[in-house]
Amino acid sequence: MKIQRAVISVSNKAGLGELAPFLKDLGVEIISTGGTKKYLDELGVRSKDISEHTGFPEIMDGRVKTLHPKVHGGILNIRDKKDHQEAKKALDIKDIDMIVVNLYPFKEVVAKGCTFEEAIENIDIGGPSMIRAAAKNYKYVTVVTDPADYPGVMENMKANGGATTEELRFLLAKKVFFLTSDYDKAIYDYLSR
Repeated sequence: MKIQRAVISVSNKAGLGELAPFLKDLGVEIISTGGTKKYLDELGVRSKDISEHTGFPEIMDGRVKTLHPKVHGGILNIRDKKDHQEAKKALDIKDIDMIVVNLYPFKEVVAKGCTFEEAIENIDIGGPSMIRAAAKNYKYVTVVTDPADYPGVMENMKANGGATTEELRFLLAKKVFFLTSDYDKAIYDYLSR
């Protein structure tokens, strides 16, 4: 699938200085959130704020920003299913072909020592929702959660005219389910103490 639109929302900015300009040079529309948008702006990589994409502001101290049908419908629609495409058109939902997300650093925050309230605020909700949706729909969507995968993704896109292979998308999707299960286990372990 050729990448035309990507959501980038990362806590760990490593490697973003290479990936984001690469995507921009290929004509990919980048949608981003809060700190990621600010970082991309500083790099000179123009991105669209998630609120502009959804038509709805971030609310509740940023707790709700990507949990929106224009995000999840863009990720989860089956590209060759007629009723999905009709719903997408009727509701002005645009395809999202790539999700570049790494989760709030819950393990790192609690390892340093923090209050219970700080731990709770570092439980990511929107990130796991987006990456799980993208992994479920790997046939059409590329999901990247690890900066160590950026070079391989860029090479794959170079070799395939701006598209990624289904083989790569499947491998990246499997990583998502390992990541989210490990993330949830860390939260469970913390709350169990």
